Amino acid sequence: MKNTLLLLLLSLATFSLAGNSWPKVTVKDKIKVEAKPFPLSDLRLLEGSLFKHAMDKDAQWLLDLEPDRLLHRFRLNAGLQPKGEIYGGWETLGVSGHTLGHYLSACSMMYAASGDVRFKERVDYIVKELAECQHARKTGYVGGIPDEDKIWSEVSAGDIRTSGFDLNGGWVPWYTLHKLWAGLIDAYRYADNDEAKKVVTKLSDWAVNCFGHLSEEQFQKMMCSEFGGMNEALAEMYAITGNKNYLRLANQFYHQAILDPLSEQRDELAGKHSNTQVPKIIGEARLYELTGDEKAHAITTFYWERIVNHHTYVNGGNSNYEHLGPPDCLNDRLSAFTSETCNTYNMLKLTRHLFSWDAQPVYMDYYERALYNHILASQNPDDGMVCYCVPLETGTEKGFSTRFGDFWCCVGSGLENHVKYAESVFFESTEDKGLFVNLFIPTILKWKERKLEVKMETLFPADSKIQISFKGKRQVFPLHIRYPKWAVNGLKITLNGEEKMIKGTPGSYIVLKERWGDDTTLTIDIPMSLHTVSMPDNPKRVGIFYGPILLAAPLGKEVVKAYDIPYFISETGAVTDAIHPVAGKTLEFVASTTANPELPLLPFYAVYGQKYAVYFDVFSKQEWAVKKVEYQKMMEEQRALEVRTTDWFRIGEMQPERDHGLESENSRTGHVDGNAYRDAFNGWFSFDVKVDSTQKMEMICSYWGADKDKRGFDILIDGILFKTVKLDGTHGNKVFEDTYEIPLSFTQGKENINVRFQSHADCYAGGLFGFRMVKAVLQ
Repeated sequence: MKNTLLLLLLSLATFSLAGNSWPKVTVKDKIKVEAKPFPLSDLRLLEGSLFKHAMDKDAQWLLDLEPDRLLHRFRLNAGLQPKGEIYGGWETLGVSGHTLGHYLSACSMMYAASGDVRFKERVDYIVKELAECQHARKTGYVGGIPDEDKIWSEVSAGDIRTSGFDLNGGWVPWYTLHKLWAGLIDAYRYADNDEAKKVVTKLSDWAVNCFGHLSEEQFQKMMCSEFGGMNEALAEMYAITGNKNYLRLANQFYHQAILDPLSEQRDELAGKHSNTQVPKIIGEARLYELTGDEKAHAITTFYWERIVNHHTYVNGGNSNYEHLGPPDCLNDRLSAFTSETCNTYNMLKLTRHLFSWDAQPVYMDYYERALYNHILASQNPDDGMVCYCVPLETGTEKGFSTRFGDFWCCVGSGLENHVKYAESVFFESTEDKGLFVNLFIPTILKWKERKLEVKMETLFPADSKIQISFKGKRQVFPLHIRYPKWAVNGLKITLNGEEKMIKGTPGSYIVLKERWGDDTTLTIDIPMSLHTVSMPDNPKRVGIFYGPILLAAPLGKEVVKAYDIPYFISETGAVTDAIHPVAGKTLEFVASTTANPELPLLPFYAVYGQKYAVYFDVFSKQEWAVKKVEYQKMMEEQRALEVRTTDWFRIGEMQPERDHGLESENSRTGHVDGNAYRDAFNGWFSFDVKVDSTQKMEMICSYWGADKDKRGFDILIDGILFKTVKLDGTHGNKVFEDTYEIPLSFTQGKENINVRFQSHADCYAGGLFGFRMVKAVLQ
């Protein structure tokens, strides 16, 4: 009981005092901002909300993880004895150490957001351990990446070899290091750990000394491998220390192939790995703030507009199988691997930058949509586990991490996502010293400059009313209250029971300049209504919203059959007419659809542990009579193919290639019309796939229909020639499939086979656009 009371007192003290020096910088921004965030330590989520529940689940996960196990390879690589066994999953692979950086950030922010000293103790311990590792190495470097000394030595010498996500045989080492940089900066900024500043300063000096001398050509080649937000990290180090060497190196991390088209207002993002790009843009945003570089500003604003308005799904997420497609082409890009969560983690970071420069409601409208419908929806509310991707294809379900076993990239960002829900609820207006009310999340703000406490209480979105009260000496300043774009039924505001006249429309900020303080209570009532948002390339495929909340139809745990997929029949296209609230329930609806006359609809964030539908197709009666037969045939064929499939391989993409043990020589990856491929000129590539040892198999290979010149190659199975292929370019500008029957002698008694594509002399093997291994259809 005494310990509990002590922790509570420390928490309250931290809420009152911590963050006076935030942000800790010596170089001030050169640009003028319209809004600035409050320190996270000045904000507290109130008990009882969805977001506080999510934060508490995340806090328990953070406390369950053992720092010594995350530090295993850091100590091992420094020649020190590890104190804990290494975790599994990605921590045993080439990105080991990335989780520690995220963990350090999450614990630092959790300490700031809660005042719970247990998280500061973990931060302090980890930083002390990293300092010991750094001291033992005597170079300024510290890391936990396999073969890191060899990789960095070669790259520093100008011997740079990249193939997509690999750099000199290592899996995205700069990406992994960026997480450590960010974690140390966050430990300094949020958890007041001065030793973290010393460690990250030495690490930054190491980077300048080892890579600052590389030529532009060498740097560009190096950046073909994902490097996270190294430009942002080094820009932050310049802001913290004033050392211009860090600014110069940050500017060297300018990836021309991606950023030049954006600077010229060209969207060439199709086929690009989405989360590889967002941190680069965040870095450009930070460099704009520190230098006033208008090119960086143009890159950032154009990128945000293209992603949000042309590449984003209804849940606020983007990407399919981690990659972007052509702009405004989302209808055929639904799968079990839509909307990688790391993307939205980074898009929310980027949105905060843009809002601070230009405090327009469009930024917070997007922020709200993504926060509720992707970030909150990516966590299992029972145990706090998180999603890698949040699927949006009908009949899929959310797949959550394990507590101690996966450690994907989205586990790392997921550890951070749920500690900082309060950070964007309020911003301070720099124009008139007023207060922006951006989000409707129960939160207390300690506004130190005004010696005022601002308390927002609400059950939103279960209730449309939001109450804001003030504690402190009354003072005059304006409140800028977001009038959401979705609030088409108006908005009502009362101050101490008196209704106020409103000037504004949905998608704006309402400004109320009053005397705020003791005995003033503002009530905002924002009625919500049903509305739909359609696919950009298919107006008859829609997502359904209630206010900002995306609704989903739970479809049970069994595999969804074609006839179980719900469609709407409407002569006018108006779906909402077929949806009604459930009496006595909040945020629960039923819809009349083809599959179920009383189909339940719930908030997407509340649907987990079963299949669901998020997008719904709408037909007229006449259209449905035709489409019903087509849809059922198509879906049944797809299901039949999936039943026959023993392995399916998305070639040219990082994780699938690693999962299938891909090896290669003189090979490359690329994209055509958003389709990834791999080929090899005077070379080869091989991979392992699962087979059924008891029956004949078939391999289905996808190629580009127009490929013909120098496209001769052999396919070998376990080193034995199986098939000779020569592509003749007779299938047009599209992907097509060839199916090859495999004699039983190649697979009998085996669970896996190695497939090798070997080019003929002066020819290409491939390009291979996809590969599927299936059981042969029995005649």
